[in-house]
Amino acid sequence: MPSVLFVCTANVCRSPIALGLFKHKIASEPDAALWKLDSAGTWAPEGEPASTKSQFLLKQRGIDIQGHRSKSVSLELLRSYNLILTMERGHKEALRSEFPEIKDRVFMMSEMVGQRHDIQDPYNGTLDDYMGALQEIEQILNLGFEKIRSLAQDRPTKTGS
Repeated sequence: MPSVLFVCTANVCRSPIALGLFKHKIASEPDAALWKLDSAGTWAPEGEPASTKSQFLLKQRGIDIQGHRSKSVSLELLRSYNLILTMERGHKEALRSEFPEIKDRVFMMSEMVGQRHDIQDPYNGTLDDYMGALQEIEQILNLGFEKIRSLAQDRPTKTGS
């Protein structure tokens, strides 16, 4: 089953936006029901809703993330995803360092379109800041869709060594 975990810092702005947009994007795909998708944060408080600005902007696109509740990454959670997409270089480095066994699954979102840059955190910013992050995430999901699809597929387990 293809699986993607989106990761940001507090799991209340960027990763819930990415999750909502990606779920919406794949809804029309023939294999949509097979996908396993979620989001988490590197420093997330447990159980917080997505920011009101994130909810508002996605609602304008017909995407409801009202039920989202934040959670922190854990080894158990990370192990259950084939692809882990981070918003920042620091997230990627932290996950790869703290959880070396999943390091080959961790990429920055921007790497899905051949770049290496952070998606700025709009937390406590203006609605325009949130819209900027949303548009950047959406562009990466659209342009990088085939790469995401490929990396999200089940990977053969390594034997031996």
